[in-house]
Amino acid sequence: MGKKIKLIWDFRGPAAAKTAEHHEKHLKEYIAIEGITLNITGHHDVNDMFSFAFMVVEEGEMIPVRDALKPHRGELYEEG
Repeated sequence: MGKKIKLIWDFRGPAAAKTAEHHEKHLKEYIAIEGITLNITGHHDVNDMFSFAFMVVEEGEMIPVRDALKPHRGELYEEG
């Protein structure tokens, strides 16, 4: 397998945690509808005013997913 890319959506403010959690549900739906190879998603609360949701894609799928879903940022994903 090739490189894996973690696409990230940032949420700020008092509703950030709930928004990130909800956004992850939409990412899971997108994965199912589009048949994305990996099924890795999540959300993380950094503090009470900043949270993010993410999904991991194969490097070859990154550009179409990025263009469709407009993540705020991305990084290489390493398991573990």
